[in-house]
Amino acid sequence: MKKQYDFSTGTRGAVLANTGKTRITIRLDDDILEWFRDQADAAGGGSYQSMINGALREFVSSSRDPLKKTLRTVIREELARYKTESE
Repeated sequence: MKKQYDFSTGTRGAVLANTGKTRITIRLDDDILEWFRDQADAAGGGSYQSMINGALREFVSSSRDPLKKTLRTVIREELARYKTESE
């Protein structure tokens, strides 16, 4: 070992940054956080943070479907109206 090391060009934090994920600070209600922690424990361990991320991802992907259905309905109605007007 050296007697002295030069850390002047060093950076703080993890050696390798996770790609595709961003560290944030978020405030959650105590009961919500406790529920996710309990679910992680019941599943035999794991990350409650990953469970929260999964729940958010599922919500975002499912909230897109009603928009698609609404757009399809509107387009069908407009096409039907256009067909009756042009006949």
